[in-house]
Amino acid sequence: MTSKELMEKIKELDLDINSHMSSLEIEEAEMIKELIEEEKKLKKSNSKTNKKSKKSVNNKDNKNQRQYDSEQTEQKKLKTIEIEDNIVVKDFADKMGVSATELITKLIGLGVMASMNDFIDYEVASIIGEEFGYKVVKQDNTNVSDDELRLDFEDNPEDLKPRSPVVTVMGHVDHGKTSLLDAIRKTSVTKKEVGGITQHIGASIVNVKGNKIVFLDTPGHEAFTSMRARGAQVTDIAVLVVAADDGVMPQTIEAINHAKAANVPIIVAINKMDKPTANPDRVKQELTEHGLVPEEWGGDTITVPVSALKNEGLDELLEMILLVAEMQELKANPNRPAVGTVIEAQLDKNRGPVATVIIQKGTLNVGDVVICGSTSGKVRAMFDDKGKRVKAAGPSMPVAILGLSEVPEAGDKLYVVKDEKVARAYAEKKKEEIRQEQLKSTQKVSLDGLFERIQSGEIKELNIIIKADTRGTIDAMKNSLEKVGAETEEVKVNIIHDGVGGITETDVMLASASNALIIGFNVRPTLNAMDMAKIEKVDIKTYRIIYEAIDDIKAAIKGMLEPKYEEEVIGRAEVRATFKVPNVGTVAGIYVQQGKITRNSSIRLLRNDTVIYEGQILSLKRFKDDVREIAAGYEGGLGLQNFNDIKEGDILEAYIMKEVK
Repeated sequence: MTSKELMEKIKELDLDINSHMSSLEIEEAEMIKELIEEEKKLKKSNSKTNKKSKKSVNNKDNKNQRQYDSEQTEQKKLKTIEIEDNIVVKDFADKMGVSATELITKLIGLGVMASMNDFIDYEVASIIGEEFGYKVVKQDNTNVSDDELRLDFEDNPEDLKPRSPVVTVMGHVDHGKTSLLDAIRKTSVTKKEVGGITQHIGASIVNVKGNKIVFLDTPGHEAFTSMRARGAQVTDIAVLVVAADDGVMPQTIEAINHAKAANVPIIVAINKMDKPTANPDRVKQELTEHGLVPEEWGGDTITVPVSALKNEGLDELLEMILLVAEMQELKANPNRPAVGTVIEAQLDKNRGPVATVIIQKGTLNVGDVVICGSTSGKVRAMFDDKGKRVKAAGPSMPVAILGLSEVPEAGDKLYVVKDEKVARAYAEKKKEEIRQEQLKSTQKVSLDGLFERIQSGEIKELNIIIKADTRGTIDAMKNSLEKVGAETEEVKVNIIHDGVGGITETDVMLASASNALIIGFNVRPTLNAMDMAKIEKVDIKTYRIIYEAIDDIKAAIKGMLEPKYEEEVIGRAEVRATFKVPNVGTVAGIYVQQGKITRNSSIRLLRNDTVIYEGQILSLKRFKDDVREIAAGYEGGLGLQNFNDIKEGDILEAYIMKEVK
């Protein structure tokens, strides 16, 4: 190679060389050497290619054949997996024949943080599937006939077999419903519940002389009216608990109305008979006023005096329940696809959506494909009322099931279907129906409505977001808050969003955009949500007892109507010296005697216990630094807005206006 050619190569590499007499660094020389060797190799390969080009025409057919074969083998390698829009991580791992841990590791690599019970969408699943050698396609649900979507049917009378009665315990708050059940079941439920008040519908089985009775414990506080109404939908017998020393109360009347509306026979348990102030005759008299005439008075209502505390009268109560059940001739067909009703549903952090279901017809087995309202899934596991795993659940049996895609609504019907295709088709149809209903119920602005709004003046609104641990609690809180809103015309209560699970950043952003308050019941905000709430100045209130939440909302509404304020003195300071500052005015050198003086507080100046000035603080300093507050025992400088007549010995009193609750 000539020096001229070498200089051209060096110019291509953009090295700082002026002439062929210039010197090169060792690294630069090595780089040039490598470049020249690569070019030589490229020339050799090109010459070989030209020689082989004559042969290539003859080999073209063979090459195409090999390419076709490799494509065929590649297609054989990629097995097809059909999934819906979402799939549980564990189910997806089972379909591909890999462990859930391997799949989760791949997901983390993609930046998707999911546990084995979480759902991943179709897009993520298709990417992961390719990595494991699978082609993921969406399932087609369009070919499902209407006959397949007919989920319930009447059973032949000869197929029906006796089943256990489902009993709902109702009554006023603190009349001893849970204590009565506690005595019957010999468990300790009341101690576990917050404040001794039952928060969720629990279901349990009691064995009585070889017969089974299923008890639903519907909470008795008035806020849970909707939950109590749901309990009566699946029940065969209602046990109305009335305290012998308290008589018929508002929730007792509600319970009577619910049971009558559901055409459910009522057995009255007159509880707390051990108390010296017990008066069962007064209770019977009050019951008669509401249409429940005791048998001994010529009516048809069974009344049983009991004492949950002393375990008295319980056997007689259970016998009466079995007697009424026998008269009703309760029967169901266990040999058919199961039909049930969701009593309660919640989102469990480790297990995913969990639904408590009472089976009404047929038998539910592990592995059955079910639909439940707008959700569907495959029953992965079932637990009885004691928390033990069961493989099958027959009529009247309460079970907690795992495997649903979402948290269903309490009160939704559960049906077993033949395959996942039918389940998805029904769920999609149900979702569309719900969406259409929501569109219908959306309020449109009409001339009539607009006129009413103008007539009523400026409408104040309280927007609320509810997050809770179970769907039943949300329903109960919504009903109570709507009732509170109805009581006050000046303030309209809007529940703009509700959901099961913790309070997230999405909830905070929605609250910020809608100027809403977030109420959490038995749930907590995430750390990110808490940080965002501080930035967005969103108020998050969390509670463990429901009526505390409702009381606070009532207080907030009263505050919105006519807020009352009272003055609270937070600190006093003495003026020790005064200084004239150019362009500012007179600044007082102060010593804080008690409490604290804050920058945002209002201030008044007292001279001989007479108010000379009342206004705001202009500046507050310690040495040369601006400060938010000066605590007792410290000195500082203070300036008053539009006031300079400050003298030594004056007293400064800081105060804030506090709202009276």
